[in-house]
Amino acid sequence: MAIHDNAGKRASQSDLVNIPKLMSAYYLNEPDIEQFPEQKVAFGTSGHRGCSYNTQFNESHILAITQAICDYRKNNNIFGPLFLGKDTHALSEAAFNSAIEVLVANEVQVITQENGDFTPTPVISHAIVCHNAKNPHELSDGIVVTPSHNPPLDGGFKYNPPNGGPADKDVTDWIENRANQLLIEDLVQVELYPFVKASRSGFTKYVDMITPYVEDLSNIIDFNAIAKSGIKIGVDPLGGSGINFWPVIEKHYNLDITVVNNIVDPAFGFMPLDKDGKIRMDCSSPYAMANLVALKDKFDISIGNDPDYDRHGIVTPDGLMNPNHFLAVSIDYLCNNRPQWRKDLKIGKTLVSSGMIDKVAQKNNREVYEVPVGFKWFVEGLSKGELAFGGEESAGAAFLRLDGNVWCTDKDGFIMGLLAAEMLAVTSKTPSTLYKELESNFGSPLYKRIDAPASNEQKAKLSKLEASDVRATELAGEKILAKLTHAPGNKAAIGGLKVVTENGWFAARPSGTEDIYKIYLESFKGEQHLSLLESEAKKLVNSVIK
Repeated sequence: MAIHDNAGKRASQSDLVNIPKLMSAYYLNEPDIEQFPEQKVAFGTSGHRGCSYNTQFNESHILAITQAICDYRKNNNIFGPLFLGKDTHALSEAAFNSAIEVLVANEVQVITQENGDFTPTPVISHAIVCHNAKNPHELSDGIVVTPSHNPPLDGGFKYNPPNGGPADKDVTDWIENRANQLLIEDLVQVELYPFVKASRSGFTKYVDMITPYVEDLSNIIDFNAIAKSGIKIGVDPLGGSGINFWPVIEKHYNLDITVVNNIVDPAFGFMPLDKDGKIRMDCSSPYAMANLVALKDKFDISIGNDPDYDRHGIVTPDGLMNPNHFLAVSIDYLCNNRPQWRKDLKIGKTLVSSGMIDKVAQKNNREVYEVPVGFKWFVEGLSKGELAFGGEESAGAAFLRLDGNVWCTDKDGFIMGLLAAEMLAVTSKTPSTLYKELESNFGSPLYKRIDAPASNEQKAKLSKLEASDVRATELAGEKILAKLTHAPGNKAAIGGLKVVTENGWFAARPSGTEDIYKIYLESFKGEQHLSLLESEAKKLVNSVIK
């Protein structure tokens, strides 16, 4: 994709979404899923997302999904409280209110942040995990209203069951099917209680969710080391839901934190445009993170997060770190600085994450647990204390407490950012410097993601491939060591193909929304090998899906 001329530059007035028009569409547009199937409730890897303009995220959708969640709770004997959070997208406020109307009508005890404030995804996950550890016979669950780093015109709605993490496919399929049935039946089975009354009822409990989370952070991060070092930390919340947590963290742990941007604006008009010229709060993008990168020499370490705080962006004086690079140094550091962790704890990675992680795990005598794309695959391992760390190449990760017990089971941008500060405090080296040391030991891998055209039929073939369908024995001049259609860690289908050689690999997965398939590539032998890997990967995939 060509980089937009205005990428990295502040959004202009013409780039901003019309918030009143967007909110009107939320209430006025009605989905007709029988005539327009694209308007159905559809749960992806991170819940249901869409735009009200396109009648894909509207009041009726949220009422139906929330009722479906209430029905799921009843069917599965989930009678504890439901933790309800929201981020700073415009549609999140409206959907949050719609959800309360249905939850209270179904007599669900809702716990949410006091003063109508925002609550990040990891805080909801942490609350669920902590509650259920103390109340195993009154299990809680949660909803987070967020489309993550998506543009300002989007809305999102995701469900976290009692394990605290992203719901598995069997759960989301049930909720999705039930919600669509409710839409077909014109919501006649949806129970509603007017918001003004619902918000004041005994079923809606407003609590301080900031303090318990912040105080518990001392059980996962070495704050004494950070405070003693006196390092200067810069933070750009990107207008997200964690903005009010940082002053509390700074004061509670006596840190030197500067929040460089304290604006909350549902149009996100303060944002630099992303590589395609759109406003997107992607903390792994050097274009979206341009404001913080420009301040890199003013701080020892800087942290950015997306609106719901399940992702992280780490800036050092060298610039914005590649997410794969930071995952690798995080794993290496944690393996050497968490003495209470058991030696048999595994390292979780997705199959499209860097091979550097495998080399780091091997160096530290840790087994790699490789799974398909999606953080949900790490939930059980983190929950049971079998995975020390679970991370995705898209800048989302979580790890265990200092004592080796579960912290949360969803991605946590707070702890990853604070871990970067801890690394610097303890080693006197920035994470980017630590990564250069890894490169000196293992080489410098080159990582790339590209898109290739594919019809629906070809995408279907790719998603159902078997290893035996691939007859090639060499790739980019090297012997093929593995042909994977199921993840080595949990044997789950990857919905595509991964081919591995000694010094490189590629993975191909069909897009769920476009007529393309995505190819992820990595080479430890340089640009020429990466280029050859790319051309041969395309040929190989096209030969088996033609």
